Amino acid sequence: MEKNKFMSILNSLFNRTLTVVLFFSVSACSVAPWERGNLAKREMLITPDQSYTSLRSHVFDSKEASSGGTGALGGGCGCN
Repeated sequence: MEKNKFMSILNSLFNRTLTVVLFFSVSACSVAPWERGNLAKREMLITPDQSYTSLRSHVFDSKEASSGGTGALGGGCGCN
């Protein structure tokens, strides 16, 4: 019983240490200056078409009868 508990603690410690090491090794990546032009393109935006995004948000809010911090008023019935 003691050996299983010790191995469980050791395994947990190893997993946590490995997770921290992997997190810091990946987060230390940098972007080269010649690659920044590719990342600045319109296609790389999270929402490349703002009008489509706002329309989709409006339709979602109307169907779900909810508004999630976008400032929209009214319920799912379409009335204000």
